[in-house]
Amino acid sequence: MKETNVLLQEAQAMLIETSRTFAIPISRLEGKLNHVVMASYLCMRSIDEIEDHLSLPNDQKIFLLQSVAKQVLNEKDSLFPLFAPFTKYLPEVTLRIDDWLKLIPDDISADVRFFISKMAKGMAKWTERNWQIETEEDLDDYTYVVAGLVGELLSVLWQWHDQIETDRQLAISFGRGLQAVNIIRNKSEDQERGVSFYPKDWTQENMIAYAKKQLAQADKYIASIKPKHIYEFCSIPLALAYGTLQVIENNQEKLKRDEVINIVNTIIK
Repeated sequence: MKETNVLLQEAQAMLIETSRTFAIPISRLEGKLNHVVMASYLCMRSIDEIEDHLSLPNDQKIFLLQSVAKQVLNEKDSLFPLFAPFTKYLPEVTLRIDDWLKLIPDDISADVRFFISKMAKGMAKWTERNWQIETEEDLDDYTYVVAGLVGELLSVLWQWHDQIETDRQLAISFGRGLQAVNIIRNKSEDQERGVSFYPKDWTQENMIAYAKKQLAQADKYIASIKPKHIYEFCSIPLALAYGTLQVIENNQEKLKRDEVINIVNTIIK
């Protein structure tokens, strides 16, 4: 078994490799909260890689996601044997989910595993539906599964580490808003692989309005957060989401690196 310090270093390297949005805000978190949020992110990224995989057939994705949803609830079960037949397909972040789970303290492990399980189960359901989003209610459900649940988990972790209460519904909107911006940003890529997360007959303007509605709720969410390290964690991806929307509305390609740096520096100062 690898020492915790070595695993932490490897987790930090994996975080930088896999996340454009959360590597910086996670680095702002203090103490054990930094480790737990990082490990939780990598676990959720692990199953996200299964759902988004370009080569795995849907039936295999459904099998893996449903199996993770069941097995992750038992802390004695290793998930690697489940992935072993798929090692040539799945990325390292997925294959090493057991390592990321080891970084989560015992007193919060059951909560984190509950949300991972719920996300995997929801992803399996949407894979079965081939991500056919027809209505705004469908969009609400999908964005809840892949991102709103993250907001809920974070609220549990804020309470665990800093004893602060946050509004769960606003926390869900925080996740939904970030995901809605991702959907808008990745529209062309999704279309190339035959998927659309836009409800039937929705225009770009409809989706932007949906994203702004969720982000407005996210503004209320972070306004209630007092600990500086948690406020910065939430504020950075939220500000980047607003910046990305502005770029899209101005018909630009993406936020430039110096623009990202300016947004981050404005918040942490």
